[in-house]
Amino acid sequence: MSLRTRSFEAALGALLALGPFMAGCEKLSSSADAGTAVEVPPIPSTVPAPKPAPPIVPLSPGARTEDEANTISVFKAAGASAAFVTQKRAVFDYFAGRVEVPAGSGSAFVWDEAGHIVTNYHVIHEAQSLTVTLQDHSSHDAQVRGIEPRKDIAVLKIDAPKEKLHPIRKPQIGELIEVGQKTIAIGNPFGLDQTLTVGVVSALGRAVDGIGGVTIRDMIQTDAAINPGNSGGPLLDSQGRLLGMNTAIYSKSGTSAGVGFAVPANTILRVVPQIIRTGHAEQVGLGVRVDNDQRIERRLGVEGVAIISVQKGTPAEAAGLKGMTLERNGIVPGDIIVGINDERVKSYDDLYNVLDKYRAGDKVNVRVLRGKEVVSVPIPLIVVQ
Repeated sequence: MSLRTRSFEAALGALLALGPFMAGCEKLSSSADAGTAVEVPPIPSTVPAPKPAPPIVPLSPGARTEDEANTISVFKAAGASAAFVTQKRAVFDYFAGRVEVPAGSGSAFVWDEAGHIVTNYHVIHEAQSLTVTLQDHSSHDAQVRGIEPRKDIAVLKIDAPKEKLHPIRKPQIGELIEVGQKTIAIGNPFGLDQTLTVGVVSALGRAVDGIGGVTIRDMIQTDAAINPGNSGGPLLDSQGRLLGMNTAIYSKSGTSAGVGFAVPANTILRVVPQIIRTGHAEQVGLGVRVDNDQRIERRLGVEGVAIISVQKGTPAEAAGLKGMTLERNGIVPGDIIVGINDERVKSYDDLYNVLDKYRAGDKVNVRVLRGKEVVSVPIPLIVVQ
C-alpha cells in the first residue's frame, strides 16, 4: 500500500469519527431555524464559591484591657489641654497687596486659666503673627510673652474665656521619672490635630543640640511617635500629668521612624513661671562677660571659657577674677574658666549647662587657668541677664 493510500484512509477514519458530532450540529441548527428553544447545559465551574467569613464576637463594654482603658481616659481628660499653633508671615501679592499666609504649625498646651500657652521656641521662631486653636476649634490671636531658646521653650498669651481653657495637669517639681513608664503624646502632626501616640520612656538624660546655640541636656527619650507638627505638644504619663514637651525626633533614615525627645517637665516647671513673671528666663552666672562663640579660645588654642571682663560690684570682682587687658604689645588673656566644683568646663556649652543646675545664692568653686596655674575661687552665683 502506498504512502498516499495510507494517508487517505487515516483522514477518512477521522472524518467518520466526527460523524455524531456533526450530526448533532445539524440537528441543533435545524431546531433553531424552526424556532424551537434549545437548552444549553451550563459549563461546570472549577472555582468554588467563597465561604462566608466567620462572625466576630464583640467584646463586652467592660472587656477592654486595663492599659487601653487608661489610654482612653487620659486622652479624654487631657485632650482639652492640647492646642496647636499656626504661624503666619506677610507676603506681597501683586493684586491683593500685603497678605498673611500660613507658614507652619506645631503643637502646644494650655498652662493656666490666664491664657498662657506653652510651646517650643522653634515652632514660633521668626513668626510675624501667631494663632492658637483650642480643642473646640476656636482660634485666638496670640502674643509672645517670652522665650528661652536655650531650652527651646516659648510662652504665648491668648485672650480666651476661662471656660475654654483647660490647664494641663502638672506633677510636683523633682518627681521621679523612670525608664519603662508609659508615655502618651498628644499633638498636631502633619496638621492633623488631636492625634495620640503611645510608648514608653526609653531613656533619660539625653543631650540634644538645641536651636539656642547650646545643648539641651537631661532630655527624655521616648518611642512614642513624634512626627512633624508634634513639636510643642505635651508628653503625658499614665495619670495624665505632664512628663515633658515633645521637641525633636532622631532618625537615621530621614523619615519619622526613630526615637523622640522631650524637654522634661522639671525644666518646664522652673522656666515657664519665670517667663510669665518677667518675660524671660532667669539665668544664674558669675558676673563675668564671655564670648559665647569662643573665638578667643580658638585663637589661644585652649579648652575652657575665657573671661573678657568682670562686671563691677559682682561677686566675681570681689573674688578677684581677672578679665583681658590691653597692653602695648596687644591683648593679654585673663582668667580662663576650666571647671565648676567637680565638673570640667571645656566650652561655653559646658559652662551654661553646669551653672543651670544651680540657683542664685548658691556658692560654687570656680577653677580658672591663670597663666600656667589652676586656681580655685569660691563665688556665690547671681541672676544675670
